[in-house]
Amino acid sequence: MIRSMTGFSRCECHGAWGTLAWELRSVNHRFLDIGLRLPEGLSALETAVRARLQKTLVRGRVDAWLRFQPVAGGSLRLNAALATELHGLHAELTDIWELGETAFNPWDALRWPGLVQASGTDTEMLEAEVLVLLDRALTELQEAREREGAALAQLLLNRVDALAEQTAALRKHLPELEKALRERLQARLRELAQQVDAGRWEQELLFYLQRQDVAEELDRLDTHLTELRRILQRREAVGRRLDFLMQELNREANTLASKAGDSQVTFASVELKVLIEQMREQVQNVE
Repeated sequence: MIRSMTGFSRCECHGAWGTLAWELRSVNHRFLDIGLRLPEGLSALETAVRARLQKTLVRGRVDAWLRFQPVAGGSLRLNAALATELHGLHAELTDIWELGETAFNPWDALRWPGLVQASGTDTEMLEAEVLVLLDRALTELQEAREREGAALAQLLLNRVDALAEQTAALRKHLPELEKALRERLQARLRELAQQVDAGRWEQELLFYLQRQDVAEELDRLDTHLTELRRILQRREAVGRRLDFLMQELNREANTLASKAGDSQVTFASVELKVLIEQMREQVQNVE
């Protein structure tokens, strides 16, 4: 079934290095918008994390927080390789810009991500654990979005059924509507108290009936409703398709209202627009 863009998940794991916790929240958005927070020392994972999120999610505003609590009592150590590289870059930049003898403040360098690490921590192993935990959190988030999507799908299907009932009732009413239109036109012609040519009478009647005929709009509405039912069974991002169908349904309902020949058609067109608007609001939450 379809997925909602609303969901939440939280996953936590523990190891010799401490405690990791991912928290993912998602709400509706036209596109995929990722807000990511990584703790100091793990910011190098940003590209890999974003790639995983983009591979799994299609639409929605997603806020992802990673929390890392190292083991208590651990000491800090300097990433000597990174410190040497930074110092070399400083010297190279000084030569390029011809700054001469420029004092190098090591305290500024300590702000560089990953320069200071907790001693005894295997960075590669920790990063691998972060990604494994992220996969778990994403799975739980998708399951939550699918549960929400199943509820949305049922709400939409209920309104599809209600729309189908309205179109079916109108279709049964068409013969009565045509008869009423004929009688109305005949009454107006009698009021004119003029002799009307039979051929001209049939032409005027046909033109009048065509202007008031709603069978074509009902056919298109039924076609859109069939497509809606089919889309609601697909396991993929269909939010944009549904949004387009809401526009098409609304267009047909408006045309129906403009052709309203009696009170039943007018009432049905209003009911159709109310149901379509309710669906449109729900569709805004579909991925």
